[in-house]
Amino acid sequence: MKFGIDHLLDHTALINQLQGRRVALLGHPASMTSGFQHSIDALIARGIKLSAAFGPQHGIRGDKQDNMVETNDDFDPIHNIPVFSLYGKTRRPTTSMLESFDILLIDLQDVGCRIYTFITTLFYLIEDCGLAGKALWILDRPNPAGRVVEGSLLSPGYESFVGAAPIPMRHGLTLGEAANWFQDYKNVDIDLRIIRMEGYDPYQQPGFGWPLNEKPWINPSPNIATLNAVRAYAGTVLLEGTTLSEGRGTTRALEMVGAPDINFDAIIKDMQSLASNHIANCQLRRCGFEPTFHKHSGKFCEGFQFHTDHSRYDPSEFKPYRVIALFLKCLRIHYPDYPIWREFAYEYVTDHLAIDVIDGGDYLRTWVDDTQAEYSDLEAHLTVNETQWLDEIKPFYLY
Repeated sequence: MKFGIDHLLDHTALINQLQGRRVALLGHPASMTSGFQHSIDALIARGIKLSAAFGPQHGIRGDKQDNMVETNDDFDPIHNIPVFSLYGKTRRPTTSMLESFDILLIDLQDVGCRIYTFITTLFYLIEDCGLAGKALWILDRPNPAGRVVEGSLLSPGYESFVGAAPIPMRHGLTLGEAANWFQDYKNVDIDLRIIRMEGYDPYQQPGFGWPLNEKPWINPSPNIATLNAVRAYAGTVLLEGTTLSEGRGTTRALEMVGAPDINFDAIIKDMQSLASNHIANCQLRRCGFEPTFHKHSGKFCEGFQFHTDHSRYDPSEFKPYRVIALFLKCLRIHYPDYPIWREFAYEYVTDHLAIDVIDGGDYLRTWVDDTQAEYSDLEAHLTVNETQWLDEIKPFYLY
């Protein structure tokens, strides 16, 4: 199986089209070839003269640990090129940034989730490069969360840097496929090219989207340290909008949920009785942890951890968004006055609660807080949204 960067490097005809052009690369630590060479070094070794490099959230080196920590522009002294940040003073490329290249190569390992900001950066670049007359090549990579989609479509009025288009939480596309969908959705006039992977099967077991045992997992950002975190992320990321810990400050961030003042036993029992089918294909393990930073730092938290690294894992059955939504509902039932929702400016949005920014609307929060709402109401809502999205994206599948 070859990544898009490998396909590019192996085909002289494609390399020749880059010769004599000003080429820039948007990448991060996981922008590696199958030979374990960073894409910047590999392109230069192949004779491509890079005029600039770009980094997304967490930086091109992936060194920014927490959310909403900005990265400054920099300079690469080895390759003598500017390194521009698309998560610093600006989220969109400035005119001077756009003037630094003719063709921008995007080589980002995504995690298949709308709130993970790389897809927003991609959408912004499609719009801005189109307006500036710049070519955009996507060096495609796997969607490690697979083809399964889950979550509500983004509601109008809830657009943000974690929701740039009406897509669900778990979108089921590679970045190349998402780029083609967005270009069509927005009708953007741009020279867009997808350098496809070779030998990629998004349904192949046991990876179900990731070429397990063939390619190593490299953190695309500091807290997505394992494939297990990727598989749980569409659910656990919701906890960023709550007062509960999502495991940041531990070695298993975004794989756990916990708090110092909740009895989880009764809650988990209710979850299993209400939606055992969505929990059956993962293992919920009761656990305890003490975050060294972030929410509940220095306090012992009871909670549970998701485990998907076993033979029973099946993404068509394990629905992390539904599991966490159900957990929040059961928490509200057992603790009616518990302060679930965290109040702070999430990704600089001040006119919506953080959970609504994350979810792309207020349906989840209002469903959790509504004492008359049933689990079947959530299921019906999600099924309508997911069916609509699947019908919309199937024409854009490349694999």
